[in-house]
Amino acid sequence: MIVSASRRTDIPAFHTKWLLNRLDEGFALTENPRNPKKLSHIPLEKGVTDIIWFWSKNPSPLLQELDNIDRYGIPYAFQFTLTPCGPAIEPGTSDKDKLIRTFLALSERLGPERVVWRYDPILMTDGLSAEEHIRLFSKLAHILNGSTERCILSFLDIYTRNKTPLAGRCRPPFEEESLRIAEGFSEAAAKNGIRLFTCSEEMDLARFGIGHASCIDKELTERIIGAPIKAKKAPGQRPLCGCIESSDIGAYDTCPMGCRYCYATMSPEAVKKRLGYCDPASPLLCGQVNGREVIRKEWKSLIENQLTL
Repeated sequence: MIVSASRRTDIPAFHTKWLLNRLDEGFALTENPRNPKKLSHIPLEKGVTDIIWFWSKNPSPLLQELDNIDRYGIPYAFQFTLTPCGPAIEPGTSDKDKLIRTFLALSERLGPERVVWRYDPILMTDGLSAEEHIRLFSKLAHILNGSTERCILSFLDIYTRNKTPLAGRCRPPFEEESLRIAEGFSEAAAKNGIRLFTCSEEMDLARFGIGHASCIDKELTERIIGAPIKAKKAPGQRPLCGCIESSDIGAYDTCPMGCRYCYATMSPEAVKKRLGYCDPASPLLCGQVNGREVIRKEWKSLIENQLTL
């Protein structure tokens, strides 16, 4: 099975101690976001967990624990979000130079294929025009040359959860801006040996050499773990999402990063409240098990052991 850690929160940045405890015990519990009484028992052990995909805007705390992570023998890789947005949009990720150093250190330790760069989302503000995005992306691509193989792009989407925090601060790019950005990014990426893909985007940017992609990509996952896998398209994701199936061990409203565009947090007050229930010793990221939940255990490795011609 593939574990996602996590689309719902930033585990590497804020919940490393909980993760290490879960690896020690060999499993995590995660609640169904629509029904907290239904839990999933997700194994975190070699031979069952094929790979852990970490998602983070600041994996520096986890970078210090990679020797411990390696002891469990589970392959892992990172989706590392690095954008030029300032503190007005990303209050918790304002030190971009430190994040760049973390990216480079992570890549040096793991190799460029295991650190995927996410420039996500692309949004427009008074200080971030299409030309400014191109300039800053080009600068980052030059710095990350040789430290990543691919970059995943997406344009800002407005959700119910982020509509109010975004109001008056930024907007999605217009179509002509999106096309100009795609063209400029494509030129910069090509110069620095980085392949560009879009995430859940309807717009066809193939003319710029930008393909539709999956963040949790079957081919890349197989390459990292060194074995073929039998995986279906991920259920429950957006229609244009090409990710393969994975099990998320995170919880909504548990990331205090404060990004205005985040779909995984309702409000700073909601995050503060839920974080009060987070216990590194609990099998759940947020909350405790009271014995009245229904726990599902139906997990197995996706690796195909049958030889093919």
